[in-house]
Amino acid sequence: MAIIERKNSYNYEELLASGRGDLFGEGFAKLPAPPMLMFDRITYINGDGGEYGKGQIKAELDLNPDLWFYKCHFIGDPVMPGCLGLDAMWQMVGFFLCWSGSPGRGRALGGEIKFTGQATADKKLLEYQVDIKKHMRKPLPFGVADAIMKADGEIIYKAKNLKVGLMPIE
Repeated sequence: MAIIERKNSYNYEELLASGRGDLFGEGFAKLPAPPMLMFDRITYINGDGGEYGKGQIKAELDLNPDLWFYKCHFIGDPVMPGCLGLDAMWQMVGFFLCWSGSPGRGRALGGEIKFTGQATADKKLLEYQVDIKKHMRKPLPFGVADAIMKADGEIIYKAKNLKVGLMPIE
């Protein structure tokens, strides 16, 4: 199982290809499809950068008041559910593991999060930054990362020790 192309950024169509299993190929984890795909593009990814020198991934989500979660999460008080921002960070760790060449089905395995703000309907841009702390390939592919999420440049989520594993495909 070889990666077709290892790039340093990915557009929305390429992220959708990941969800169909077309980006990295058979045997690799897939990003969720919309509306659960929680970013529009990966603006940067590398295998030796970030705070810990083990890899970093950055992504963005364009916000607008018509997004599905604003219509149903607190009617009359639209705010992005915190679990969706956290899930985006897990999605990014799983994407990093696949990008790094590790096969399997992605599964979130834990982490710690602190909310310091909100992604409300008046915000325009979410920015995510995930710094890989640990990346193992055996016995099962596994990653641990710290992350932040910004809304219009202000940090609103801080996550520590996000864990994602890639389970064997049977």
